[in-house]
Amino acid sequence: MRTKEILAQRNETVYLLDSKTVPIWEKSNLTIAEAAEYYNIGQNKLRELTADEHCPFVIWIGNKRLIKRKPFDEFIANAYSI
Repeated sequence: MRTKEILAQRNETVYLLDSKTVPIWEKSNLTIAEAAEYYNIGQNKLRELTADEHCPFVIWIGNKRLIKRKPFDEFIANAYSI
């Protein structure tokens, strides 16, 4: 009986996630944590890359920094190393 309850909870969670959140790969802007997970790059490295005020792939909302996914994809595609 316990296994059925866990599966029911998992199915409910999946349903809630599907109806209320946008998948990372469809977002145009990512938080540092989301970008770290999506690109497999450490959060500290992402903060270092986005620290410059003229960084072309970061947008600041107050103190919160978001990474513009498409420009960052291009940056990664053209980079030899980070």
